[in-house]
Amino acid sequence: MLVSEWIKAYAGALGFDLVGIAPAQSPPHAESFLHWLAQGYAGAMEYLQRTAHLRINPAELLPDARSAVVVGLNYAPAESPDTDYRIARYALGDDYHQVIREKLETLLGAIQAVAPDVRGRACVDSAPVLERDLAWLAGLGWYGKNTCLINTHRGSYFFLGVLLLTLELEYDAPAEGGCGTCRLCIDACPTGALTEPYVLDARKCISYLTIELRDTIPERYRAPMGEWLFGCDICQEVCPFNRPRAHQPLRAQPTHEPRFQPRALPRLHEILTMDESQFAERFRGSALKRAKWRGLVRNALIVAGNKGDPALRPLIERYCQHEDPILRETAHWALARLTAQAEDNGCLTENNDA
Repeated sequence: MLVSEWIKAYAGALGFDLVGIAPAQSPPHAESFLHWLAQGYAGAMEYLQRTAHLRINPAELLPDARSAVVVGLNYAPAESPDTDYRIARYALGDDYHQVIREKLETLLGAIQAVAPDVRGRACVDSAPVLERDLAWLAGLGWYGKNTCLINTHRGSYFFLGVLLLTLELEYDAPAEGGCGTCRLCIDACPTGALTEPYVLDARKCISYLTIELRDTIPERYRAPMGEWLFGCDICQEVCPFNRPRAHQPLRAQPTHEPRFQPRALPRLHEILTMDESQFAERFRGSALKRAKWRGLVRNALIVAGNKGDPALRPLIERYCQHEDPILRETAHWALARLTAQAEDNGCLTENNDA
């Protein structure tokens, strides 16, 4: 069907790296999603339960929806930023929601220019659709054991977006592929969040703990967080499909989207000294705002404790008297951990000198 090919070509011209078309139907893994929710694996992400009926029925988001144009946009940076902590690659540049939404709305406008009766809705993560299921149906990739969508040729460092249309189009075949016997991601997860292949307990996931959780991070997960301030990429970093090969040169290639280039980031001590207004200004237009000021400072205290840098002690001590109980408790933990590491390092030095 020529119109389907035209839409794909236009989407490619807008900069999308992956484009496919799927029927706007109830996702094939809808029951698995509902079971996952019933197990409590979503943790405090109550919005997933609240919008579950929409996620399994795209027609409720756009009445008479017939097709879903699913796109993928690479976000892998060319190089890592100079920071004394780690954040997930997806959050290094500008907030992807606005970037992808603008492109999808441009695509919708182009479609409506030649077919005025067509209605559409752009969905970018915040809209309640099961993007990965639709992406699999559209041929963009398959489910990995780390629960990420993996494209055999490009890996998994890409954002997903969906454009629902009341237009009947030619559909792509579902993607084929798999992890085989590989379990690198499962074994590498420091908190055991991948409880079994294809199952993520978000309550244990560093990304969830540092971004979505508004409460105190359980103590058993703090040391395993290491230097991850916001998000985590470990299960993607160890994935073979994110490592370039001679016969797969497109894997994990740097993004061509200018707005996804790494921003200048503050040092850890700057985060620990900024107030809420400074936080809002510094991270304007960044995905890091999702954690909110208290969440990012909470995370920074844990990272400071894990780093064991004595220069950070005065900043940690300031929060030991903070009025916020979450920050106060986290600071006491960080101070104790920093002290313990300093003592261990002292013992190590003495043993080396002996």
